[in-house]
Amino acid sequence: MLYHLHEWQNASMTPWRWAAEANTYAFRNPYNPVSFTPVGRAIAAGSAIFERNTRPYGKPVFDLNETEVDGRFVAVRERDVLRKPFCHLKYFKRFGSEFRHDPKILLVAPMSGHYATLLRGTVEALLPNHRVFVTDWRDARDVPLSEGSFDLDDYIDYLISFMEFLGPRTTVMAVCQPSVPVLAAVSLMAAQDHPCSPASMVLMGGPIDTRRNPTAPNDLAQSRSLAWFENTVITRVPLPYLGFMRRVYPGFLQLTGFMTMNLDRHVGAQLKHYQHLVQGDGDSAQAHRDFYDEYLSVMDLPAEFYLQTIQKVFQEHQLPRGAMTSRGRPVDPSRIRRTALMTVEGEKDDISGLGQTQAAQDLCTAIPDGRRLHY
Repeated sequence: MLYHLHEWQNASMTPWRWAAEANTYAFRNPYNPVSFTPVGRAIAAGSAIFERNTRPYGKPVFDLNETEVDGRFVAVRERDVLRKPFCHLKYFKRFGSEFRHDPKILLVAPMSGHYATLLRGTVEALLPNHRVFVTDWRDARDVPLSEGSFDLDDYIDYLISFMEFLGPRTTVMAVCQPSVPVLAAVSLMAAQDHPCSPASMVLMGGPIDTRRNPTAPNDLAQSRSLAWFENTVITRVPLPYLGFMRRVYPGFLQLTGFMTMNLDRHVGAQLKHYQHLVQGDGDSAQAHRDFYDEYLSVMDLPAEFYLQTIQKVFQEHQLPRGAMTSRGRPVDPSRIRRTALMTVEGEKDDISGLGQTQAAQDLCTAIPDGRRLHY
């Protein structure tokens, strides 16, 4: 019922959004004398904010059309090179740079509510000197039930298959949530002495050991039982979506959690946006829209993946305790020898506290000191 109520609310707001949009156009029209008055600008600004805050947001696009290579600009085109039911492996092809043997990098985007486009800036920064591949996770509500389920073990299997597809000498970079499955996948490959084990692994702001400096989300996961999460936040996808009847953790619930963690900041941003619209500060208003167009675009997560992550990562701390397995295979980071390791943490990260990602350095005991770095 939760998802149905959300969809009903969206539908019921549609006439009001149309009215607000019409108001915005009317009071911004240069042929309307009121549009030049403080009252007219205030009405237009308020209507624009109402329309934006009540509209549903679809999947954003990367919109990276060119990059600079060796001092010249070359065209960039994105294409799917490997398709799986819950993820497409996306490649950013740089035309005219095929002769370069730049390193391959697999950028593993979080599957935590937002789309892979949240890493647009990271992709843009890597493009001049790398062949960039990105995990473009699909919205679970768009995956038919006939495609089966998807859990943390499937996530790990996907990553191994992607690294096998890319071949040896690949760098894998995990941002936030995927740090755990990436470390698990590389550990499993190292245990098999897999020829496609990555050359290096970068873990950025990931919850490797959430017992260290726990944050508000870590405390929430510890304070509730797994049954509470299953009964409270898991629901089924309604019609007319392709994933009808699939059990999911809805993106709108995750977004609500993100927003309430820093509610004062978001309210302040909305007030500043209103002021910029009234004052006619188009650049600042556009910067606000660009950020929130991305931030408010969310996707649903498969229930199996969400619940297994809560249990294994945030409640039982299986990886740092040495108790994690995947399909009966023990996950042992101490088996990693040939893959270099870099861990990165943010001082003000309110999702993964300081020390949680650095814990990977303590687990990967067989990596030589000269092939490891913490920032």
